[in-house]
Formats: sequence, C-alpha cells, structure tokens
Amino acid sequence: MPRIAGVDIPREKQIWVSLQYIYGIGPKTSQKILEQTAISPETKADDLTEAELGKIREVIDKEFTIEGDLRKEVNMNIKRLMEIGSYRGTRHRRNLPLRGQRTRTNARTRKGAKKTVAGRGKKRGATKK
Repeated sequence: MPRIAGVDIPREKQIWVSLQYIYGIGPKTSQKILEQTAISPETKADDLTEAELGKIREVIDKEFTIEGDLRKEVNMNIKRLMEIGSYRGTRHRRNLPLRGQRTRTNARTRKGAKKTVAGRGKKRGATKK
C-alpha cells in the first residue's frame, strides 16, 4: 500500500478516491492535488511510480493542513468556543446539536439513548374523563 502523510491508502482504488482516506482531503481537494501534479485521476494507486507519489506528498505537505495538525486545530477551535462561553461552545459542552436543529424530537444521535423521567406520562389508576 502506498503511504502518504502517514496513512496507508488503498492500492486497488483510483488515486482520486484513495487520497480521500487522508483526514482533511475530500473529493475537490483530491482533484486539485492531482491537477497540480499532472496525474490522471483514474490511475490506480498501485500503478503510481515513486516519483509521482513524491510529487503528491510534496503538494500535500506544502499546501494543506491534514491529519494530526488538522484534528488538533479543530479541537482547539472547539475549546476556544467553550472557553469564551459562546452559544456554540455551550452546545458543545452539553453535547447537544449546535446548528439550529430541533431537540424536542430527533436529536438521539447527539443526546444518546432515551432517559425516562419520573412523573411523565399516564398516571396509574387514573380514570379517563
């Protein structure tokens, strides 16, 4: 497997898809990298020469923040929001959705499993009116 930026990229896939296995590189960025290095996007990752891999590594190192540095930057941004007490920081701290989604229903992914609260729902022994 070719190794780029500390990540083993799959060899049987086309290079534009394989590059997306690196954290911080998506479809557009992958295409941009391949344009700059003049490598065909349809080339399989296994068919690349060592020189072509070197070009790709060089472009990625020079122009993009990826993997550990990017993860660290994202986490620092979240910590900063929490420290300054912004609305988004508060939502992060409470582990709730922070982009305006509804939470009365449909927030299970972020909130976790249902927690039953005492005193809610139908009372035992109560008769219908």
